[in-house]
Amino acid sequence: MSASAIFVLDLKGKVLICRNYKGDVDMAEIDHFMPLLMQHEEEGLLCPVLSHGSVHFMWIKHSNLYLVATTNKNANASLVYSFLYKLVEVFTEYFKELEEESIQDNFVVVYELLDELMDFGFPQTTDSKILQEYITQEGTKLEVAKSKVPTTVTNAVSWRSEGIKYKKNEVFIDVIESINVLVNANGSVMSSDIVGSIKLKTMLSGMPELRLGLNDRVLFALTGRDKGKTVVMEDVKFHQCVRLSRFESDRTISFIPPDGESELMSYRINTHVKPLIWIESVIEKFSHSRVEIMVKAKGQFKKQSVANNVEVRVPVPSDADSPKFKTSTGNAKYVPEKNLVVWTIKSFPGGKEFLMRAHFGLPSVEKDELEGKPPITVKFEIPYFTVSGIQVRYMKIIEKSGYQALPWVRYITQSGDYQLRTNV
Repeated sequence: MSASAIFVLDLKGKVLICRNYKGDVDMAEIDHFMPLLMQHEEEGLLCPVLSHGSVHFMWIKHSNLYLVATTNKNANASLVYSFLYKLVEVFTEYFKELEEESIQDNFVVVYELLDELMDFGFPQTTDSKILQEYITQEGTKLEVAKSKVPTTVTNAVSWRSEGIKYKKNEVFIDVIESINVLVNANGSVMSSDIVGSIKLKTMLSGMPELRLGLNDRVLFALTGRDKGKTVVMEDVKFHQCVRLSRFESDRTISFIPPDGESELMSYRINTHVKPLIWIESVIEKFSHSRVEIMVKAKGQFKKQSVANNVEVRVPVPSDADSPKFKTSTGNAKYVPEKNLVVWTIKSFPGGKEFLMRAHFGLPSVEKDELEGKPPITVKFEIPYFTVSGIQVRYMKIIEKSGYQALPWVRYITQSGDYQLRTNV
């Protein structure tokens, strides 16, 4: 089961727009949502599902809006939340910014979208590219478009329109890997994994059939080939265009792609990752006078690779003042509202080491409350490099007209949740 009704509220709990799909929950029940939310917030017990009697409210907050789904059944919560986030995505595609003003300015279009996105509490067409074919933002076009429902809605390939034409046929493949690392104060890696995503930008005419080949260990084992480096992918999720039956039977990633930009698949690789940028820190506090910070950053990746836009965020006491910095490269600045020193290095070659020293004054009166010990966090991006060693072995493009198309591949490694705990 899914949602009974969908509401969009402002921050005070006033209903801006709503759509009743099933009629089995009294629409006045929404009046209980805001008092419940405030009560739970005051008690520090805020949770994503709130209940009043037999009615359950599933909600998310976006910008200055609450999107709320109501139900009195044992609904599939993950489906409802996926739908609420999809609503945000579709509205953002239409109005660029999703906030109170954009809902009020586009009332008719929002209502049309709510009508198409869900039917009797079940999600229907949720692809914004397809919706834009027959729900447009110009009122005059709206009537004309209504007379003919695009074939994509009734088509087996609902994510792609027919008759797409390009002068130059190309497909761009981005393999993006984010590294999650947690290092304890003794320098041991507590947890690490890689979360990957393969994104496409497709500019192909007609209805092409694409086949993507990766150095997937399971595939190599199935075909009896075991040459070179292979990867074991877990938690693989595909775009709806991928033929899952083919993948399950012979690990072939075969699909008719959506036009333009899309995420083809995501995966996780559960492996021990050596931190690519290693941080050593010495933080000395001299009570009632000053705090001295020394941070050493070392690139633990290949010398031919370069990390771009590196940010090392070092926490400092909330009562610190009069900062002084010295860096061997890049620049450091104090961000008092976040109690951080942010050391920025535009270009960080592999194998190099850099130093940053910071000096802060401390007030003579000691603060009573104990502060936590937030970790040092690092942000970076390394192009032309993947930690896991995943590779696009081939991309075959087959289209009945027989045109030649060029696939382009780019690899990027970036920081995900990258934390190093400190002793102080």
